[in-house]
Amino acid sequence: MKKLVRWILFLEMFLWVALSAFAQDQAGKSQAQPGAEKKYYLFAYFKDFSVRSGDGLHFAYSDDGLIWKEIGQDKLFFKPKVGRMFRDPFIMQGPDGVFRMTWTATESGIGYARSQDLVNWTDEKIIPVMAHEPTVRNCWAPEIFYDDANKNYLIFWSSTIPGRFLETDNSGDHGFNHRIYSTTTSDFETFSPAHLLYDPGFELIDADIIKAGDDYYMFFKNETRHPVKKYIAYATSKNAAGPYGKPSAPITGKWVEGPAAIRIGDKGEKWFVYCDRFIRNKYGVTVSTDLKSWQKMDKKLKMPADARHGSVLKISGRTLSKLQAE
Repeated sequence: MKKLVRWILFLEMFLWVALSAFAQDQAGKSQAQPGAEKKYYLFAYFKDFSVRSGDGLHFAYSDDGLIWKEIGQDKLFFKPKVGRMFRDPFIMQGPDGVFRMTWTATESGIGYARSQDLVNWTDEKIIPVMAHEPTVRNCWAPEIFYDDANKNYLIFWSSTIPGRFLETDNSGDHGFNHRIYSTTTSDFETFSPAHLLYDPGFELIDADIIKAGDDYYMFFKNETRHPVKKYIAYATSKNAAGPYGKPSAPITGKWVEGPAAIRIGDKGEKWFVYCDRFIRNKYGVTVSTDLKSWQKMDKKLKMPADARHGSVLKISGRTLSKLQAE
């Protein structure tokens, strides 16, 4: 009888140890490997380090839009071979599943590359969007929006062309006087002539377009320096390519730039607009449930140190796992 009791106790102990080990193993796997089908948020950015050219592409991820973790310590996922600089990276995923990236690269053109997995980038080139304007000073913060209604890609950016918009010629920094310009393409080989996309009557930069319901929202920075504005606002349109209406009231305080908007939550119940608080060398975020009233939530936001003007998109757990494995 005593042997039987000892045998039963031995089996119970063995099963307890085995089950504990299995549970710990599974817990470890769940922490180390994101769920393949779960959606995460990816933030693409550059670090300035007081170097005007920027250093290359960095990534951070989040599952709630507030707590962001850098992927690889100071790891560069892309460093351009073309252009004069790498700043303001923007990444989107088209309906074909391909990731496409643009960035500030030269005075008259924008950087472009494509990828299937966010790791291997191909077709790197400069798209000379403003080469037809010999005096253009810059092509800043280019972005891409897939226009489902017209089945093409809308590319847009900020430029100053000296002699244009004389009524606000002395309102900006260092003689800049930006407006938003755009071009369209279906294959990133041929492009429509660049044209003015938005002029609200003042200098603006850093446009970012989202669709909400039947409306398109263009978030942007009012770049007026005299008197100081430097805040984020938005305008709406019934078409991605405009025309966009009157600007809204500010949705942030002053001295911010680089708005990046995305819908957050399992049911997309909140809109987050991230912004680079460049004067304070940190990031901020303002949140809305209706795209009308906005709440500053900087105290809950944790971003990688030294992150500069970037963009945000949704990715799968499978894609995130590949990035973490690099």
